[in-house]
Amino acid sequence: MGERSLAGKRVAVVGASAGIGRAFALRAGKEGAELLVAARRTDRLEEVIGEAGGGSAVTADVRSEHGCAQIAEAARDRLGGIDLLFVSVGYAPLRMFADTTADSWLEVMQTNVVSVHQVIRSCLPVLAPAAMVSALSSETVGQPRSGLGAYSSSKAALSESLNAWRTEHPEFRFCCVTVGGTVPTEFTSDFDSELLGVVVQDWLARGLLQETFMSPDDVADVLAGAFASALNFPGVGLEQLVLLPPSSVRRAATT
Repeated sequence: MGERSLAGKRVAVVGASAGIGRAFALRAGKEGAELLVAARRTDRLEEVIGEAGGGSAVTADVRSEHGCAQIAEAARDRLGGIDLLFVSVGYAPLRMFADTTADSWLEVMQTNVVSVHQVIRSCLPVLAPAAMVSALSSETVGQPRSGLGAYSSSKAALSESLNAWRTEHPEFRFCCVTVGGTVPTEFTSDFDSELLGVVVQDWLARGLLQETFMSPDDVADVLAGAFASALNFPGVGLEQLVLLPPSSVRRAATT
């Protein structure tokens, strides 16, 4: 049986400055992976590198093609290729659907779908044979919450985009990771507190209010173990992973 460790694997983490992305980068680095971290905040990336005990950082905004190209170039020049590309970027506007403007749609789709697509597209030439590409989705897909319509729609689109990649590039492995309630993250950082109070009452009435949460560290540890194992078996696909708090009812996500 192969060792379940990312030691020696070339791992690129996009969105490594906070939340699950940060926790995953730390886990990979501490396990001995050849680590590349990317995000917009240079100071946060430096903290991750320091805490992980090594690695390389690239400051880049994945909402621009230039930023995505920077990540791919850094992976080629500093890692020599990518065995695991872990994408943990996302934006969740809290807004009632009738108040969701075209600009709001464009912003959330650009961040949650198009940016992930552009990262993968840019990194395609530097992916190793049978490399794994993973992106985070949300349990809100198929379980709508008031105020999160655009967000959950974007995550559904993300899942379908990974299906398209999987269909056209079977030489790589694309994994959609559905994640439930996780704290602390920056998921609610831009939420309007007054509207949040309103929608929470609706979530509560419909049995969707979160009662238990996972931690980013625990989620990262589980994912690292799963990916490390899969990387040792290139003939095995890992298309869907679902991580939820231990509860009989799936409630409001905070991924």
